[in-house]
Amino acid sequence: MCKVTISAFDFMRKFSDKEKARIYIEQRRWNGTPTCPHCGEASKITIRGGKREGYFKCRSCKQEFTVRTGTVFERSHIDLDKWLFGIYQLMVARKGISSLQLSKELGITQKSTWFMLHRLREACGDNLQAFRGTVEIDETYVGGKEKNKHGSKKLRAGRGSVGKTPVVGMRQREKGTVKAFPVDNVTRETLHSAVIGNVEAGSTIYSDEHKGYVGLSDKGYNHNSVNHSAKEYVNEMAHTNGIESVWAVLKRGYNGIYHHMSTKHLAKYVDEFSFRLNDGNVKIHIMDRIDALLAGSEGKRITYKELTGE
Repeated sequence: MCKVTISAFDFMRKFSDKEKARIYIEQRRWNGTPTCPHCGEASKITIRGGKREGYFKCRSCKQEFTVRTGTVFERSHIDLDKWLFGIYQLMVARKGISSLQLSKELGITQKSTWFMLHRLREACGDNLQAFRGTVEIDETYVGGKEKNKHGSKKLRAGRGSVGKTPVVGMRQREKGTVKAFPVDNVTRETLHSAVIGNVEAGSTIYSDEHKGYVGLSDKGYNHNSVNHSAKEYVNEMAHTNGIESVWAVLKRGYNGIYHHMSTKHLAKYVDEFSFRLNDGNVKIHIMDRIDALLAGSEGKRITYKELTGE
């Protein structure tokens, strides 16, 4: 079997200092041709040396830049070798890694790793094209149990999904790729909009018996369903086992690693799990998975104030 990962020890040996990490990220971003992130110029670039190594000056727009500029790494005081090891840890941990655990691994504060992980989740954002072929769709609910909340925060409005945020997920069966995102509700209008925006017409869609999926056949889809309430989970090719396995991993990460995902940041957590499962399902080498996240980091800079409102 082809080896698709490397040990943490070998990874740290490969990127044993910040310069090796910087050179690696530069090569992945620019492939030997530094390009100004401010104006896009690639032919009029001055490469700094000495103490300014890693800095570049664009003679076209007169601005200076580094490989961090315009990425999730911009204005971070954390060395790039630690950033790369943080990415490695996020990719190999199937259920995710907490900011507390990562702070111990990197020897920096939990506040710093909390910010780091949210920046990396930003780079995990959905860049997939609309699905075609056979697509499973399902919804789940994410959030703390009412019994675990302080009395003043309990909604006291019934059971089940009360106080939780609905998340819609789709899994393209042939490739095993996943799209998932929070929604405001699971009405027919919302679910139809989610399908139309993410699945090409003419595709085959498998769902459960939720009434919100009724009518997809009238929108140009070949829609089949299974009736879970009647203990029907597979009806020939019609089942949602694939996307339900995604929910199982997400909930194990929620309960076992993160314990809480705020509504404000839930989309980022869902992006993290989707990104990791997409690569994991097709057995991509860990370095290729890291490269994919690095590619997704461009144009994704996010500030602490934007994350916290502080």
